[in-house]
Amino acid sequence: MGEKKMKLIAGSSNPSLAAAVSTYLGIPLAQVNIKRFADQEIFVEILENVRGEDVFVIQPTSFPANDHLMEMLIMFDALKRGSARRITAVMPYFGYARQDRKTGSRSPISAKLVANLITSAGADRVLTMDLHAGQIQGFFDIPVDNLFAVAPVFVPYVQKTKTGKPITVVSPDVGGVVRARSLARKLDAGLAIIDKRREKAGISEVMNVIGDVAGQECILIDDMVDSAGTICNAATALMQYGAASVRAFATHGVLTGSAVDRITKSPLTEMVITDSIAATDKTRACAKIKYLPVAPLIGEAMLRISEERSVSSLFDAVVPAGA
Repeated sequence: MGEKKMKLIAGSSNPSLAAAVSTYLGIPLAQVNIKRFADQEIFVEILENVRGEDVFVIQPTSFPANDHLMEMLIMFDALKRGSARRITAVMPYFGYARQDRKTGSRSPISAKLVANLITSAGADRVLTMDLHAGQIQGFFDIPVDNLFAVAPVFVPYVQKTKTGKPITVVSPDVGGVVRARSLARKLDAGLAIIDKRREKAGISEVMNVIGDVAGQECILIDDMVDSAGTICNAATALMQYGAASVRAFATHGVLTGSAVDRITKSPLTEMVITDSIAATDKTRACAKIKYLPVAPLIGEAMLRISEERSVSSLFDAVVPAGA
């Protein structure tokens, strides 16, 4: 694998994921000097020759989102001025993805702004995973590969850990039905939907469960879990409707504020997330939170991009979750 002219660079957002991708590909991470001046201004220096190289910058834009985004943009500029042949932004978690449309008068579409910044800074391509809104791909004028964790990561884990009771996949809201249906189809499982009314931002109220969940092993599926209010309220509602057990799966574990405490106190038996966002001490200490690795999926996609092979065919041949 290491014979290709391919260079890997890690930002400071998720060094453990970058190291795992490096191990999967058998390509060492390039040496980079990242430092901050006294006023927190970011400085980046690439310490290896990148002229003519196919460079992949691994940097989820998770907390602190603005610092990690700015660090990545500065890396692109440094690489562009160093005459890299192609720069691919590897953003397993795409920050600002929730701001994909106007939500009121004089409100921004920040996902589009971030797309413009990434392109202007010099990126030639973007590799991301489970975008909050698929239409964000259209915000870019450069190619975007949006990977999906459902088949390669979540399906093998569910099949390995299922209880034996019939499974019903549950979407926590109407907007996530396509994702839930995809998982249900691959597991040959039933489908249910949480009918939810959100009274104001950050607070959700579960109103109804559409579908039969009595006696079922329910699996909630979402692209991200932030405050965990929606997921935990949905789990409570499912148990009230007679579910035998409830587990939740989400690609991105943002887990801000009291999210870990909510998960701990909820009826959820397990909250399964990927390591697209680096774990914190608090999330590691929570017995209910389980991390699944995505380095094999991301690494394989990067290799295929470098070798100009199909990325979409990755989802025909499943990459084992523990590979």
